[in-house]
Amino acid sequence: MARGLSLHGAHLSASAVQEFVETIVTQSMDNDADPIPVCIWGMHGIGKTTLVEEIAHCNAWKFAYAAPAQFEEMGDLHGLPVVQGNVTSFAKPDWVPTEPGPGILLLDDLNRADDRILRGLMQLLQRSELVSWALPDNWHIIVTANPEGGDYSVTPMDDAMLTRMLHVTLKFDPRAWASWAVKAGVDERGVGFVLTYPEAVTGSRTTPRSLTQLFEQLKPIEDLQANEDLVNALALSALDEATAVAFMSFVNDGQRVLLSPDEILSDPWPDVSNKIKQLASDENGLRLDLLNAMSTRLLIAVSDREFTPTKKQSKNLIAFLKHESLPADLRQMLHGELISQASPEVAEIMRDKDLAKLILDAI
Repeated sequence: MARGLSLHGAHLSASAVQEFVETIVTQSMDNDADPIPVCIWGMHGIGKTTLVEEIAHCNAWKFAYAAPAQFEEMGDLHGLPVVQGNVTSFAKPDWVPTEPGPGILLLDDLNRADDRILRGLMQLLQRSELVSWALPDNWHIIVTANPEGGDYSVTPMDDAMLTRMLHVTLKFDPRAWASWAVKAGVDERGVGFVLTYPEAVTGSRTTPRSLTQLFEQLKPIEDLQANEDLVNALALSALDEATAVAFMSFVNDGQRVLLSPDEILSDPWPDVSNKIKQLASDENGLRLDLLNAMSTRLLIAVSDREFTPTKKQSKNLIAFLKHESLPADLRQMLHGELISQASPEVAEIMRDKDLAKLILDAI
């Protein structure tokens, strides 16, 4: 986190933030309690909005969206007045949900709204209603916010507003991002770059969002090296200069292109083993960055609960975990996570006696 930026709550990965939000929402529903809004803090482009949408989707909850920074006057909150006889009421704004939940109302980038709009939202955060309308039953407010301080153009929230919400900060987790990226169809070369150079995600111009945008542009280009000038221009258009230079080095280091999970599991093992040896070390010694990146991509693929390995894939998986180039701590981590996260079929494969002995001997 940059110096001087104000963030709140525990700093958690995307999966941990999802568990946190789901716990708050489900407890409120189960106990028929007043819903408490949750504010997710984080740097720009880290995936806060997408995460909230995913939470709603994964739980089959309804979803509504509003960006208070776009509100110019209180009428955008309350709705326009309507006179019926001697009574003035308000026409509810179209962003307000009308059907009962369970549902999530996302107030995105809340602290980019003007101070007057923020003050107008305080009653909504505390009581799930304004003077003119109320949220339907079982709707829960989730807020996203950028940190205060630094170069962010935000409106500070005082304690009276902060204490109306529970707070958590989303931190960038390369493995969590890679897991999402693989499922979202992000170019695997881009996934390999982020896993190899996670420090490249600086939080300024280089964010998970800007990287994803770059990789989307690169996906149709089959040979990045043969189109070096175009790739460099695209990298500089999306990333800060230092990260663009690192990415071009990654592109030009063609002989170190990571083995894909499919290659590791399905190619003839002698060929795979030789490629791992070539990737694992250079004149400077063991390439832990490449081994970690390759292992993480394999873990993401095999941890899919729907993945059922063939006999050949099972043999290759065990052979990979036994490979002499794999450090003991990395082998132990992969073994433990596959047992706990993967399908029962994969967990059963992890009972290999020789592999267990190799892990125990290293403890």
